[in-house]
Amino acid sequence: MLKSKSILIVLLTIALALGMFSFGFTAQKQFIAIATGGTGGTYYPLGGALAQMLSNYIPDLIVTAQTGNASIANVNLLMRKQIETAFCQSNVAYWAYTATVLMKDKEPFKDLRGIACLYPETIHVIAQAGSGINSIDDFRGKKVSVGAPNSGIVADVQIILEAHGMSFDDLGKADYLSMAETAQKFIDYQIDAYMMTTGYPSSSVINAATKRDIKLIPISDEMMNKVMKKSPYYSKTVIPAGIYKGMEEDVPTLATPCWWLCYKDMDPDLVYEMTKALWEHRDVLEKVHAQGKNVTLETALDGQPVPLHPGAERYYKEIGLIK
Repeated sequence: MLKSKSILIVLLTIALALGMFSFGFTAQKQFIAIATGGTGGTYYPLGGALAQMLSNYIPDLIVTAQTGNASIANVNLLMRKQIETAFCQSNVAYWAYTATVLMKDKEPFKDLRGIACLYPETIHVIAQAGSGINSIDDFRGKKVSVGAPNSGIVADVQIILEAHGMSFDDLGKADYLSMAETAQKFIDYQIDAYMMTTGYPSSSVINAATKRDIKLIPISDEMMNKVMKKSPYYSKTVIPAGIYKGMEEDVPTLATPCWWLCYKDMDPDLVYEMTKALWEHRDVLEKVHAQGKNVTLETALDGQPVPLHPGAERYYKEIGLIK
């Protein structure tokens, strides 16, 4: 009997030791998230690929991508420290940092920091082919999707309408819809047009174009100049011919960079490792979305809206990108 008790004590001791080892190992794991956007845009697939890549190449780090309403909503999450990192349009990040333009009613978010510019986000202006809409001026009285609430798209639409001397009140109806909802309502003829800020090709636009005849509406040079004067984080670009079904010519429009952001007091060593992993394994992103090829070191600091996080800055100095 004594011998059996001794064996039991030994087994319990070993089990306890193994349990403590297992607990200690689990406790070393670190979990962070990336706030992205809707499933019909570019943020979500690229964010998912980035999260998986970081988890694969940084020991003891588990990263997840969270869907959401994108730029303004993402900045608000960072402000409240409800998420560690987020994707955001460059212009929205600058407005949050300075409490200007569409963020003028908030306190300046001076703890916002940048990790990297990822790719240019392009403003798509889409109309039903038979809607009679040939320019943004024709949006008056029409049913238009203006993006999900608190998204960067809503901000872009507001600024572009203002350049045309319009507001949401001039629309027949402003629908606040996600990218996936927008595509479905467009297919069902429940909206006449929409604006969407995303990397091309957008899966939601492809979806709409395969089921309905779409028309990409250009933004005039005069209107683009007005927008850029108000917000320097926009630039002129084109959506190339052939990107979407029935698109025979380049379409002039505006773009703003997508930035990967975090808050100031995030661990510098962790941010360094995340930045390093991004640029050493960026080829992973190309396999997920066409915009992955635009995630390059040459444009890593394009349209920088806020100060770099010290961890990211350390990496860029290490490779000679900045002094």
